Amino acid sequence: MILKKLKSLKDKVGKFTRLEEMVEEVELMLVLSDESGDASLAGDIEKGLKQLEDELLSLRMETFFTGEYDENNAILTLHAGAGGTEAQDWASMLMHMYTRWAQKKGYEVTVTDYLDGDGAGIKSCVLNIKGPNAYGYLKSEHGVHRLVRISPFDAAGRRHTSFASVEVIPEIDDSINIDIRPEDVEMSTFRSSGAGGQHVNKTDSAVRLVHKPTGITVSCQTERSQMQNRETAMRMLRSKLYELKLRENVEKIGDLKGVQTEIAWGNQIRSYVFCPYTLVKDHRSNYEEGSVEKVMDGEIDGFINAYLTMEFNKKR
Repeated sequence: MILKKLKSLKDKVGKFTRLEEMVEEVELMLVLSDESGDASLAGDIEKGLKQLEDELLSLRMETFFTGEYDENNAILTLHAGAGGTEAQDWASMLMHMYTRWAQKKGYEVTVTDYLDGDGAGIKSCVLNIKGPNAYGYLKSEHGVHRLVRISPFDAAGRRHTSFASVEVIPEIDDSINIDIRPEDVEMSTFRSSGAGGQHVNKTDSAVRLVHKPTGITVSCQTERSQMQNRETAMRMLRSKLYELKLRENVEKIGDLKGVQTEIAWGNQIRSYVFCPYTLVKDHRSNYEEGSVEKVMDGEIDGFINAYLTMEFNKKR
């Protein structure tokens, strides 16, 4: 834990050092442009200012990470909701969105569980997203997400509304002691399934763990061996049980996920509208973006920043 904290502090100092260097570079270009009258430096100055703005925004967002687990990795679970095949396709689109966001952040993304949809998309999946402040950022995404578009699965070309839920919890490492009695955990194995490639395994190496006292179920099917899948599943189970412990109610699984709502109309935290106009709007912060394609390619920092700012201001 001490080494982890030391690395985190060094990273923060390094960001401020880079910021100072960027300011000096922009100031130097401004002086050179002013003294020489060289307008060709305008492009470089504009680019430098944009990078400086992005870095300042990133640092500002990190000041909101005051929670005990904000620096932890995140476990993100997606479930398709009301809407059938359309909703399952929507869940896979969200999976792509979060994967792209994480990749742009330089985070490591691992699919630990995956259940194919009926003909298209996914019914559910679990992403383990590893990187500094992953949970701090992604906790803002917890809730129901709504899609409105002309369905590619409707021959009549009608407009459909679909839903998918996103659950986000912090990954808890071995440094935190969680007492899990062996007799309370029921393990079963099954054959891995998924979209192909790394998700396919020809042996029954996938592992499902059920914590009998709480009913919590976790699965992992993407590691190379049954032992590795079990270790990953145990980390997920430990994280969920610790979340329950923190909420001081270990008997109700509902306490783990906050306020649970039906994955359907009226419960969404954000809407993604493809037709009759294009707009993505967060119903908590009222932040919105007009380019749906940009958002679906992982550009969601605006929504995250707006939510974190809103929550931070509530505490002041």
